Amino acid sequence: MDRRSFLKTSALGGTAAAATTLAAPAYAQGKRTLTMVTSWGRGLAGVFDAAQKSADNITAITDGQLTVEVKAAGELVGAFEVFDAVTAGQADMYHAADYYFVNQHPGFAFFTGVPFGMTATELNNWYYHGNGMAMHDELGEIFGLKSFLAGNTGTQAGGWFRKEITGPEDFNGLKFRMPGLGGKALGYMGASVQNLPGAEVYQALASGAIDGTEWIGPWADEKAGFQEITKFYYTAGFHEPAAGLSLAMNREVFDSLTPAQQSAVEIAAGHANVWNLSQYLMNNGAALERLKAGGVKVLEFPDSVWDAMGAASQQVYDEFMGDELFKKIYDDYTASMKASSGWITDSISAYRKQRDRVLG
Repeated sequence: MDRRSFLKTSALGGTAAAATTLAAPAYAQGKRTLTMVTSWGRGLAGVFDAAQKSADNITAITDGQLTVEVKAAGELVGAFEVFDAVTAGQADMYHAADYYFVNQHPGFAFFTGVPFGMTATELNNWYYHGNGMAMHDELGEIFGLKSFLAGNTGTQAGGWFRKEITGPEDFNGLKFRMPGLGGKALGYMGASVQNLPGAEVYQALASGAIDGTEWIGPWADEKAGFQEITKFYYTAGFHEPAAGLSLAMNREVFDSLTPAQQSAVEIAAGHANVWNLSQYLMNNGAALERLKAGGVKVLEFPDSVWDAMGAASQQVYDEFMGDELFKKIYDDYTASMKASSGWITDSISAYRKQRDRVLG
């Protein structure tokens, strides 16, 4: 499906076209203020930090020519409304996880995380030295967006449950919070899947509206307080081996910037991408030890559950293979993943195994 055909048939066609009627940007003495809407509650550990870091980077690199005003979820638009706000020109850019927008196009999932997909290192390899960035741009262009990776949580945990998971049958009827294609896979396993903004997850779990949730990993999960509600924590999940976060600017706004300012946005996002990944990885280990000390039971899914997750994930991919652009991204993504993983397994994984053995 070409871009024009997609826009004609997409429910987002109207809002994408509406981006041509942007509100006048705010200028003051040659300086310009841009509005960033986000999917994150203000102060939400890691994810809001990545949004703020991206904004601060743009302001610093441009020496104040561009000032980015960050709006948390709900301050201007809702967490899942940021895509429409930017494509319609109500805001200049968003910071979010692009898999929130798979209803606009399922290909957006590849730029956050997909079941049994890439780790953060593999994602960066594809994005910066393969075709990932170009494909992100091609997908964004359909909706009038210019997109960049601008954060990464690293490998996400399997999630919090009210009881132990002993087999695939335990997901049947389970009310579970999980966005993206991973959530669709759990649906194939019989779960009742819900997609909730991060700021709403604690209350939903505490009230019993959901039986379990994934969020990010030990540091962010501890900050969210899920250990106050349940003690069963699965540290490895199938759904997001890495979770890229995106900065997406209205394409007309981006095109109105000078070449130096455009480069500043790209560099600012790239720095936030690496900085945010390191933030999570630096904090997760100590947080996990605190969770264990507080009585959290750290578990791994049995092989039968992993097998069922794999089969359900393939069903999800098959569901979208009829979309030409989705298949194009999927094929390139998986080829890059295979190319990267071979060397990583033979070098880094082998080295770490021996390092841990030698150093005890």
